[in-house]
Amino acid sequence: MSADVVFYDDQRARSFEPFASTRPISEMVAGVMAIRERWTNLLQPGSVRFVAGGRHEYFDEGTASAARGVIPRGTIIVNARALPSLPVDPIRAARQSAASTMWRCNDRLAAVRLGAPVDARVFADGSVSLDELHAATGAIAEVRGWWADEVWDFIRLLQELLESDIGQLVQRPDIASSMGEPVEPHVTVLGAHPVAIVGGDAGGAHARARIEPHVVLDATAGPILIQPGAHVHAFTRVNGPCYIGRDVILMGGDISGSSIGDVCKVRGELSSSVFAGYANKGHDGFVGHSYIGRWVNLGAGTITSNLKNTYGTVSLWTPSGVRDTGMQFLGTMFGDHVKTGIGLRLTTGTVLGAGANVFGEMPPKTVAPFSWGDAPPYSLYQSNKFVETAARMMSRRHVELTENARRHLAAAHAGRWTVDHKNS
Repeated sequence: MSADVVFYDDQRARSFEPFASTRPISEMVAGVMAIRERWTNLLQPGSVRFVAGGRHEYFDEGTASAARGVIPRGTIIVNARALPSLPVDPIRAARQSAASTMWRCNDRLAAVRLGAPVDARVFADGSVSLDELHAATGAIAEVRGWWADEVWDFIRLLQELLESDIGQLVQRPDIASSMGEPVEPHVTVLGAHPVAIVGGDAGGAHARARIEPHVVLDATAGPILIQPGAHVHAFTRVNGPCYIGRDVILMGGDISGSSIGDVCKVRGELSSSVFAGYANKGHDGFVGHSYIGRWVNLGAGTITSNLKNTYGTVSLWTPSGVRDTGMQFLGTMFGDHVKTGIGLRLTTGTVLGAGANVFGEMPPKTVAPFSWGDAPPYSLYQSNKFVETAARMMSRRHVELTENARRHLAAAHAGRWTVDHKNS
């Protein structure tokens, strides 16, 4: 029987704003999929839960739920910041993991199989380390992968993750078989890296991706993976490494080095960015080196800057203060449910808190969650109005905002952080 897995958000993970306000970090997309899915590929667990210090009690997305009470012996506790590489054969990887009790990634302990039960409250403040847990006796598995030590690492590591993830996935039999099918003659394919257009599902839920004439798939710099149900409009250029998820619509423009999650619409110029899923960039405007959370809508002409005029490194607001990221290229962190107005310009290293609805010309580099307006001091987006707007947007994508999800968003609203713009 497969072991259960509990993802643990430690103190560092809980600082990954503007995303930690609305989701456990195991639900953040790293490369082509959520961290939870990366570990699920490796361990094939029986069930998946998370501990995040009492936050996200009503989180209602995907397959994970909050862990409560006593966590049984034999459960695998995973540090949510560990990003394992994807196995070519998940079943074989799970069999190899069955005898393991500890998993090390880059000489750091990434996961522990409990040798004794532990109360979930042990993880309440995020200070306990996996080394302090009572591990079962057995083998130590060495896992190839990466660590997200800062929120900007999801952008810093993106190109490396994409190349590795797609390179591993195209070796899986179900995807490799689709690569034998010829690409439509009206599609221009360049470069020597793999280009995989995955065939439709056996049950017919998703058809093979539709790619119109005058599309260029340029795999010169890295591989490209396009999932079933995607629709790539004419006059779109996709430059690898690039991942296009299920039911994504690319509406024209230049898409480079990005991961676009399921059910997104993207038009215009996109570079080195992550779309977590169910987000819209339906109009022109450059977005680069940015992370776009779920249910984000970018108004027409929204533009991010990702490079300072001085060519220096970019600083970013964090809960512990403004920090130098050491990155020359970094755009905007868009929290879940962010909305931007037409023509909004965003400077390098901008943070837009979850649920913010901002418009005008150029907001400050940090906007608190659930802010509303065109300049500080922002109004507060009332909780009930925000939740109803979220429900309407989600229904347009045939997703129901459940009662638990409503409670979850209301709790995020109540626990929102603030920004002192006079001193920021």
